[in-house]
Amino acid sequence: MDMVRGVDHLTPTAEKMRRLMHYGQTYQSHALHFFHLASPDLLFGFGADVSKRHVLAVAAEFPELAVQGVMMRKYGQEIISTLSGGRRIHPKFAVPGGVNKALTVKERDGMLAPLDDMISHMQEGLAIAKQWMEANMDVVLRFANFRSGYMGLVDEETGALELYDGPIRLIDRDGKLLEQFESPDYLDYIAEHVEDWSYLKFPYYKKMGWPDGVYRVAPLGRLNVADCISTPLANEEFKKFKAISKGPIEPSLYMHYARLIEDIYAAERARELLEDPDILSTDIINTNTEITTGRGVGVIEAPRGTLFHHYETDENGQLTKVNLIVATGHNNWAMSTSVDMVAKEFIDGNNITEGMLNRVEAAIRAYDPCLSCSTHAIGQMPIIVEVRDAQGDLVRTLRRD
Repeated sequence: MDMVRGVDHLTPTAEKMRRLMHYGQTYQSHALHFFHLASPDLLFGFGADVSKRHVLAVAAEFPELAVQGVMMRKYGQEIISTLSGGRRIHPKFAVPGGVNKALTVKERDGMLAPLDDMISHMQEGLAIAKQWMEANMDVVLRFANFRSGYMGLVDEETGALELYDGPIRLIDRDGKLLEQFESPDYLDYIAEHVEDWSYLKFPYYKKMGWPDGVYRVAPLGRLNVADCISTPLANEEFKKFKAISKGPIEPSLYMHYARLIEDIYAAERARELLEDPDILSTDIINTNTEITTGRGVGVIEAPRGTLFHHYETDENGQLTKVNLIVATGHNNWAMSTSVDMVAKEFIDGNNITEGMLNRVEAAIRAYDPCLSCSTHAIGQMPIIVEVRDAQGDLVRTLRRD
């Protein structure tokens, strides 16, 4: 929208406050995913009784951990609420040219005070994830472990992990750099494939074609394309993460590990911004703008992965064209492949159990596509599963009303 409006730059304070908002969003989203949605699989096991495999059971058996998860999500939401004047959902904060609210000293100090605890809580969550993976490496290596390309934003000068703004880096299955391009040029590099069995498209790298050009985004993609992380605590964990493999780290369950490293980074970056004197400036908007018959392409690393927004307008600033490629779309091939591999590896077609089916859900959950797709629900969802043999004949039907 800045580009469409004709904004050629943001004030330093406006950019820093937008970044702070984004790190708050990333922090709360990653905390929600790990502590509320993913941790039941790790704490109780994929095959645990469904009556306890949800966040309420985590609160009952691991109360301190559950409280930490709640407080972490609350902290990220409070950053959003503070910056936007009370709106935690769909905040009206970023506007063409900057932001619409300055930060007070009291608000700044209120966000700074809990940060040490928030980083400590995330480090404890990371320790749990690492311990589980070390103890269950046979499962990790069998669970949707496949090769692909990877994509994510990086810092233009250092190649460091970047969540807010920067060139898009694309690497191949061996970790070799394929492209590093700017967001307005995305259609020169990314195309979308259509399959008749899915309503969702399958993005791929144009020059390699479909399906050779498939790639993954989200935390695993971002850490695989990055050269380093610009904050000290997260970078130390990043070095350990990268030491797992000489090339890209491929098992899908490592998404959880990468997600927690990113959350430490988000908290550290929030601290850097809050301690910057510029954050209290009232120079928060560039008003030297005019509506243009423009084209605006924005890219950001949403918690779930790389997000493209492309808008075009007429001379009145009214939209004439919109194109979005969201993280769930980028990972469509990867999630479909994960479901296929996990089902074939862990499900016995003659003796299907709920725990086996939960492993398939966990394959989706690793990519954190959306709340409805990545949640351990209390209660049961109506579903019909048909098992067919290699000839397509119906062997068995399972129904849950």
